[in-house]
Amino acid sequence: MRIAILEDDPSQLELLSHWLKLAGHHAHTFEQGSPLLRILEHESFDALLLDWNVPDVSGIEVLRQVRQQLRSSIPVLFGTARNAEEDIVAALRAGADDYLVKPLRRLELLARLDAVTKRNAGETIPDFEVDRFRVNGEARQLLRDDEVLELTAKDFDLAVLFLRNVGRLLSRRHIRERVWGVSQELNSRTLDTHVSRVRSKLRLLPEHGWKLSAVYGHGYRLEQVKWLAASQVTSADKVDDAGLAASNNPVRSVSRST
Repeated sequence: MRIAILEDDPSQLELLSHWLKLAGHHAHTFEQGSPLLRILEHESFDALLLDWNVPDVSGIEVLRQVRQQLRSSIPVLFGTARNAEEDIVAALRAGADDYLVKPLRRLELLARLDAVTKRNAGETIPDFEVDRFRVNGEARQLLRDDEVLELTAKDFDLAVLFLRNVGRLLSRRHIRERVWGVSQELNSRTLDTHVSRVRSKLRLLPEHGWKLSAVYGHGYRLEQVKWLAASQVTSADKVDDAGLAASNNPVRSVSRST
C-alpha cells in the first residue's frame, strides 16, 4: 500500500517509515500538514497515518480538510501522544478510522492498518465481480462474460487496480508503485501504453458502458457510465461527459466455492 505519514519527530518518522517498508508498503513522509494537503490535491494514497501535534496544520485539521474539502474516504489512522478521551472522540467524530496512542508498537500498527484498509499489498487478490467482469484472484484470471481475457501479468494487475477503484482518481505515481513497484523506473509513455492496451482489451469504452480517461496533471479514472436516450444525442455530439452519466461503485465480492 501507499501510505502517507504525518509526523514532526524525525526519529519517529524514520522508524515508522522503516516499519512500513519492512512490511512491503510504500511510505511517503511529511513533517508538516500543509505539504501533505497540497500533495493530496493531486496524489492518491491507500491510507494516512497522522500525528496530531505537528507544525503548521495539525493532524486533526488535516483530517477535517480531507473529509470536508477533499471529500475523500481514504482510511485515516492517528498515532499520537494525545490520550485524553475527548481527543479520541473528537478524532473519531471527525472521520478517523482508528486511533493509537504512543508509544506505537510495530505489529499492532501494521495489523490496524490492514484492518482499516481491508487489504495489504502482499495478499492474494480476492475474487470479485464488476458488471460483466469477474476476477479470479487465485488463478489470476479476468473474465468478461465468462470469456477469459488474454492479459500480460502487468496488464492484469493494472486492470484489477482500476476495477477495484471504480470512480476513484488514481495518480500516475500511485499506479506505478502499485503495479510496477516503488523501485521501478517507468516513463509516462510506457504507462500510457499499458493503460491504452487495458482499455482496448477490456473494451472500456462508452459504447460498452465504461470510460477510462486520463485526467491531465493527475492520473487516470475508470467510471461506469450509461448512454442517454438516443433521442437526446445528436449526430454532432461527441463522446464526452455530456452524453454519459457515471454510476456508483459496482464492485461485488465473490466467495469461492469449496
